[in-house]
Amino acid sequence: MIPIKSNEEIRQMREAGQIAAAILNRMAAETGPGVNTYDLDQLGRQLMEEYGVRSACYGHRLRHMSQAFPAYTCLSVNEEIVHGIASLRKVLRPGDIIAIDVAVFHRDYIGDNAMTVGIGPLEPEVELLVRATEEALYQAIAQARPGKRVGDISHTVQKYAEDRGFSVVRDYVGHGVGRSMHEEPQIPNFGRRRKGDKLQPGMTLAIEPMINLGGSEVEIAGDGWTARARDGKPSAHFEHTVLVTLDQPEILTIWKK
Repeated sequence: MIPIKSNEEIRQMREAGQIAAAILNRMAAETGPGVNTYDLDQLGRQLMEEYGVRSACYGHRLRHMSQAFPAYTCLSVNEEIVHGIASLRKVLRPGDIIAIDVAVFHRDYIGDNAMTVGIGPLEPEVELLVRATEEALYQAIAQARPGKRVGDISHTVQKYAEDRGFSVVRDYVGHGVGRSMHEEPQIPNFGRRRKGDKLQPGMTLAIEPMINLGGSEVEIAGDGWTARARDGKPSAHFEHTVLVTLDQPEILTIWKK
């Protein structure tokens, strides 16, 4: 069953989304050459304390993982796709890209969002990858309407990426979100139109294209968490929490300054 949120639950998710978006954008503004990901993660921790929320990443466990996630945010650099763990040894340099993924618990509900930030001038193909991944996200969000199906979202991401010569990650997917980080439905970044669960008002979805410059194959680093492109080529990741309404989808993690 895909949870349908009540008006009160939606109100709380709007608040969670705004806080998650504020933290993400503050962290993105602090990226730059010479910044290490440990300090960036600690900034995320401090901001969460200021907003009175807690990390949905820290201590999180997945069924196939032997250890809990040890950082407050997911920071994935260059060929790292998702679940990158902060480290003093990961120092950002010109030409790098970093995917910043912030998920917080506000009271009983989660706000979840991510963006990829370029450090200094990027190689043209990497700049195109980042731009196309963000554009794919908004193309996919436009499909989150009543009567559409999960496959319409999935197909939109896949077609947008592959039409531009990129590949979509198949090992990790978007998902429903609410009281839990991962609710039904699963939302792959590949699929067929008019297939899958039908969308209804009150559903809240974490839509998150993960797109690779090279092939789609994934490997897990020795830390047991960090997923990276097997061919070592860059990967980009964008994410919003989205509410299906009676009309246009509502993005709950758009930062309203």
